Amino acid sequence: MMYYVVTGAAGFVGSRLVAALNRHGVSDIIAVDNLAHADKFRNLAGCEIADYVDQADFLARLETLEGAVEAVLHQGACSDTMESDGRYMMDNNYAYSRSLLHWCQDEEVPLLYASSASVYGAGPEFREERGCEAPLNIYGYSKFLFDQYVRKALPRRSSQVAGFRYFNVYGPNEQHKGRMASVAFHAYQQLLAAGKVKLFVGSDGYGDGEQRRDFVHVDDVVDVNLWFLEHRDISGVYNCGTGRAQSFNQLAAAVINAVQGTQWPVRELVAKGLIEYIAFPPQLVGKYQSFTQADLTRLRTAGYIAEFMTVEQGASAYVKELQKT
Repeated sequence: MMYYVVTGAAGFVGSRLVAALNRHGVSDIIAVDNLAHADKFRNLAGCEIADYVDQADFLARLETLEGAVEAVLHQGACSDTMESDGRYMMDNNYAYSRSLLHWCQDEEVPLLYASSASVYGAGPEFREERGCEAPLNIYGYSKFLFDQYVRKALPRRSSQVAGFRYFNVYGPNEQHKGRMASVAFHAYQQLLAAGKVKLFVGSDGYGDGEQRRDFVHVDDVVDVNLWFLEHRDISGVYNCGTGRAQSFNQLAAAVINAVQGTQWPVRELVAKGLIEYIAFPPQLVGKYQSFTQADLTRLRTAGYIAEFMTVEQGASAYVKELQKT
């Protein structure tokens, strides 16, 4: 029996990957995660897996899987951009990933892994090039350093290695992330609780709520991963975003209009008190990406041609899912 390994399997992207593999008829999946926050189990409850292994035990278990792994989809990481324990972050995100890469290369097993657009820092260019990379926090640095390690290993690789720099991912199964959940999730929760969505006032030369990010729906991220699984001759580090920067105002408006069945523009939502601007947190000054936009040149050149959902399309689909819970 050959297994697919998904790390971070109970998390946001990982659980959507497991569900997608199930839809493709794959259930021989080893789910790896850390369920110290037990509520994450709900993301896997509707999925079919072969086994569950704790993240802390998995590397030691690898020798028992020699010759039995079809591919590894490595989504597990500490993604808290405000985490201040650098030793923990580097051990969890960098050293763990490095050990997994070595095993996959020894076993000639494809490794698809989650990187992050945080490697680009404040930008302004978001190309997969060293000159564009300047992380603003230890999370971004841990992802950046592993990408660098992978780049050096690519010329002598024995099997596929592909990293995906996720931009601002949103969608179902992120509720466990708390304050690190997407702006779309928080907008929905705020609208239900207080009848309005709160956004930051202007910063870095942008007007109130006009900071812009490349917001990408989690199912588009999953589709990129599955496409690379089917094209195992393609390796490298690739941006995974829509290629469109849209404002926080646009995202908030998309969520509000999806909930209320309206098509009000931002200015009208502000006038109605449905969008409110709040002070910019001092702890984020100098550590905040006010603009991101994936350069998709390399991804398109690799052959991935599928279109990505706009914020309006993605928010509408997401709200429908949230309303089921």
